[in-house]
Amino acid sequence: MIYVPVIVLLLLMVYGPQLWVQWVLGRHNRVTEENFPGNGAELARHLLDRYDLQEVKVEVTDFGDHYDPMERAVRLTRDKFEGRTLTAITVAAHECGHAYQHAGEEPLFLMRTRLAKISLLAQRIGSLLLFAAPFSVLITRLPSAAVLNIIGAFLIMGFAIVVQLLTLPVEIDASFKKALPVLSSGYLTPRQLPAARSILRAAAFTYVAASLASLLNFWRWLALLRR
Repeated sequence: MIYVPVIVLLLLMVYGPQLWVQWVLGRHNRVTEENFPGNGAELARHLLDRYDLQEVKVEVTDFGDHYDPMERAVRLTRDKFEGRTLTAITVAAHECGHAYQHAGEEPLFLMRTRLAKISLLAQRIGSLLLFAAPFSVLITRLPSAAVLNIIGAFLIMGFAIVVQLLTLPVEIDASFKKALPVLSSGYLTPRQLPAARSILRAAAFTYVAASLASLLNFWRWLALLRR
C-alpha cells in the first residue's frame, strides 16, 4: 500500500506543473480586456517594428506558441493571434522576447538554437538504432539489442529532456528581462501586471513541465527495455 502514495506523489510532481501552466494561461484567456487596442498578432507586429525587426514575420500556428529562429517568425496559436485577452497579449510579448534575443545574438539563445538542431539529429540516430536493434540480434546472435535500445531511447528522449531543461534560462530571460519591462512601460495597467507576471512565469516554465512528462516516459522506456 505504501506504493500508492509514492505513485500519486510522482504523478503530481510530473503532471502538476503542466496542469498549473494550463490553468494559469486558461484563466486569463477568457475575458477581452477593454484597454487593448489590438490583438496578440497586432501587438507582436508593433513590438517587432518598435525594435526594427521588420523582417520577423508574425504567423498563426497549430503547433504551440513559439519563435522560429530559422524562419525568423513569431508564431501564435489562433486564440493568442486573434485574442485581446491578457494571456494573448502577454504571450505575444514573451515570444517577441525571443526575437530580441536572436537579434542581439545573445549567447544562451544561440546555444539553445544549436542544441535544438543537435537534438533533431540525435532523435534520427536514436530512431535508426531502435529500428536496427532486432536485426543486429538476428545477424550476430548476441544480446546487443538491449544496449542499442537503451542508447536509442536516450538519444530520442533523453537528449530532448536535457535540451528542454537547458532552455529554462532563455525562457526566463524572454519573460522577465524582455517582455515584462516592455509590458510595464504602458501597455498594461498596474492592475494587470500581477496576472501578467503569472502568465510570463507559466510561459517560461512550459518547457520544464514538458521535460518532466518526457522524463516519466523515458523511465517507462528503460523499464520496458530491461524486461
